[in-house]
Amino acid sequence: MRYKVDEKESFEQSLLFWLNRFIKSKLTSLSNRHVVENAKLSKIIGTLNQGCTSMQALKDLSKEARNIGLIGINLFINPLEKFYTYVVPLQLHSLKEIDEELLSEFLASQTGSLSDATKKNYRIALLSFFKFLDKQNEDEKGTTYQFRIELKNWGGLGGRRGEKLPAHMYKEEITRFLKAIEETEFKPYAQAKNRLLIKMILYTGMRVSEALGLKIKDMVKEENYLICHIRGKGNKPRTAMIKYETIEADLQEWMEYRSSDSALLFQSRTGKPLTQAYVSYVMDKMLFHAGIRKEKNGAHMLRHTFATLLYQKNRDLILVQEALGHADLNTSRIYTHFDKERLKIAADTLDGM
Repeated sequence: MRYKVDEKESFEQSLLFWLNRFIKSKLTSLSNRHVVENAKLSKIIGTLNQGCTSMQALKDLSKEARNIGLIGINLFINPLEKFYTYVVPLQLHSLKEIDEELLSEFLASQTGSLSDATKKNYRIALLSFFKFLDKQNEDEKGTTYQFRIELKNWGGLGGRRGEKLPAHMYKEEITRFLKAIEETEFKPYAQAKNRLLIKMILYTGMRVSEALGLKIKDMVKEENYLICHIRGKGNKPRTAMIKYETIEADLQEWMEYRSSDSALLFQSRTGKPLTQAYVSYVMDKMLFHAGIRKEKNGAHMLRHTFATLLYQKNRDLILVQEALGHADLNTSRIYTHFDKERLKIAADTLDGM
């Protein structure tokens, strides 16, 4: 039987519900040839069928299964218990708010001191859990929600098999992209909207979801800046600023086209909220016009580009953390890998010898 992604009343209850189902599936699929008490294993599975009321209870049942010889369950329960402890305090409203970036932030902040082998186990556990969710969820209309978690760009592993750094644009590419923002052609009613949308993300480092959720009342002009009060992950408030002259013409033009019925700044021609797929479409056209192709071409690359330049100009990780709304400073450290000036110092080490 399949269930809705947000099956329970709260985020925490829904997450525990799915973790319970996932662990039960592992108890019935892992090799049990070393299990010495089959009746006890059956009892554990029966308890899981009824549902655990806490993460600790689920962890205790998993430990009990391991103690009677079910090898491999720790590979899943330990990382997922850590993830549960990490994500619940964020006060998310829906499991659908979990994405690649949040999982990368979790891995960066929770696995820094662990071995590469253990880090791989954390990644395997997360991938397995969300793949299970992709296959098992279904709403009343028979529609499934797809998380499509890959974690290909997680940079936590060392050595040759480590993951690649986040895709971003270099200065010369940014110059071409800024020109493409102005020149790429869209339908008249969407021209200014698309320019404004992409600029807001690029110049502030907003997440795509934050930009799409921005409301008119959340924006205030103060001197030469437009101040945006946004809600990040876990409904956490954050302030982003952009020079008003950067978006003034596009904002005024878009406001003339925009429907007044919606509170959202960005909307479709019929007044509906824009989707991530729409933003990807806009990005693809602009990148194609600029002649830029990256392994990851989505609008999230704009956030990485903003953060990379911010760190290169200021060498201030705290500022990067605050600007991007990272919950943990370790997540922001990825951008130190782009610091060529530091590498030049290393390259000059033997000069004058």
